[in-house]
Amino acid sequence: MTNQNQPIYIISEDSKRTSGKDAQRNNIAAAKLVAETIRTTLGPKGMDKMLVDGMGDIIISNDGVTILNEMQIEHPIAKMLVEVAKTQEDEVGDGTTTAVVFAGELLKNAERLLDLEIHPTVISKGYRIAAEKSQEILNEMAEDINNEDLDLLTNIAITAMTGKGAESSKDVLSKISVGAVNHIVDSNGDIDIDNIKIEKKVGDSTGNSELIKGIVLDKERVHSGMPKLVKDAKILLIDIPLELKDTEIDAKIQINDPSQLQSFVEQEEKILKNMVEKIAKSNADVLFCQKGIDEVAQYNLSKKGIYAVRRVKESDMKKLARASGAKIVSSLKDINPSDLGFAGSVEEKKIGDEEMTFVVDCHNPKSVTILLRGGTEHVVDEVERAMMDAIGDLIAVLKTKKVVAGAGAPEVELAKKLREFANSLNGREQLAVQSFADSVEIIPRTLADNSGLDPIDVLAELKVKHDAGEKWAGIDVASGTVKDAWKLGVLEPLKIKTQAISSASEVAELILRIDDIIASDRSSSSNSAMPPMGGMQSYE
Repeated sequence: MTNQNQPIYIISEDSKRTSGKDAQRNNIAAAKLVAETIRTTLGPKGMDKMLVDGMGDIIISNDGVTILNEMQIEHPIAKMLVEVAKTQEDEVGDGTTTAVVFAGELLKNAERLLDLEIHPTVISKGYRIAAEKSQEILNEMAEDINNEDLDLLTNIAITAMTGKGAESSKDVLSKISVGAVNHIVDSNGDIDIDNIKIEKKVGDSTGNSELIKGIVLDKERVHSGMPKLVKDAKILLIDIPLELKDTEIDAKIQINDPSQLQSFVEQEEKILKNMVEKIAKSNADVLFCQKGIDEVAQYNLSKKGIYAVRRVKESDMKKLARASGAKIVSSLKDINPSDLGFAGSVEEKKIGDEEMTFVVDCHNPKSVTILLRGGTEHVVDEVERAMMDAIGDLIAVLKTKKVVAGAGAPEVELAKKLREFANSLNGREQLAVQSFADSVEIIPRTLADNSGLDPIDVLAELKVKHDAGEKWAGIDVASGTVKDAWKLGVLEPLKIKTQAISSASEVAELILRIDDIIASDRSSSSNSAMPPMGGMQSYE
């Protein structure tokens, strides 16, 4: 007779399983922990995080996606929050902290509903209804803008940079970012961010950063005998080496007397000289090579008066091709005049301690380079992140032509409208929509918290102003009072808000629907494929 109580195994005994309410609460705890980690970085008064990796390299930043990427998060639910930040970064380029903090708050408030015995699918449905209504409310709330509104665009760039390492020079950098984005808008209104190149140089103040209408390469000419400046340059781009190829198999050359050695060397030089002759016959006076250039070829190029640069990155080669109109050539045998590009000038300039090549006044002025300066490597890296946020915001706003005020104003207005909408619903979904509205208010609450203000008092004052019809009433962190954010010039693209709402609500719904987690142990040497539920592993 068989034992009725004998356990039946359907998964490996080494696997770890968490199910039911334990799984839901552990998942929510992990998500909340991620949100709390970066919550203090939000807003103009947000603090920075220092991240130290195993090699001792340091990153100092308050950029949400940068922090989360560098933390090497292992928990599977926490990784889903990181994906929210990455999506926000890919789609807009800014608002990553907002999206993650909002997702964490949605799950935190969902936990209260779970305690009231409301089923997770009901909460998910309510959140989905609220998210759809939020998109509608935000679009109605937004104001129109176009690329002629330079003052508004500059304010958007300044808002993106405020609170980051670039804040001290935000006036200069905002004008650079607006100039760069406006410069690459084509006749159809399309914007390709690849047409903006960012070069960083340590050794000068951030305020001395500049916008160059052309391509700047962190490369010098390969030979001192070459001209430092070429006017009306005819540019040839090649992706093959100006060097002798090594044989594909091991080869042995036997030389019996010195004359044979001399002949061998002369033959090599002749081959390289012929390569240079072919380039010279094309009438090119500037050469950009993706591979190496032999010393003999360098000397012969200098004798021909050709300015040459070697080992140019493939991405830079493509930018040069777009800017100058040149075609990237893979063979020297058949170079056509149509393969050459044009630039008004190609010049080597000393920036800091290094020489750089400036290619300006091209046929296609849609390519620009932003030369960023900073006192240290850490400073210039953070300035680059701030600049990328500003550029992302500007591109987003020019694509959608819609803008909202910042400073927590749209979130308070959205929460107010969502609560009105919730009153029109029947059933338990109404509670989920109200919970969604409460979650939206985490943004103004966090802005107040990070500015040293009382979030309860500030939120109460904000609600009074919004109830009185002041839809752009937001937090002025400088004075600690509630003011009209639009008049203060605190502006953000509508896309930041709509994307954050969309991504955060979708991941919250997904996490809420998980009631069983089965983690396989990948190897006997590791404790588990998944860290303890509710925890997060990060390494320094």
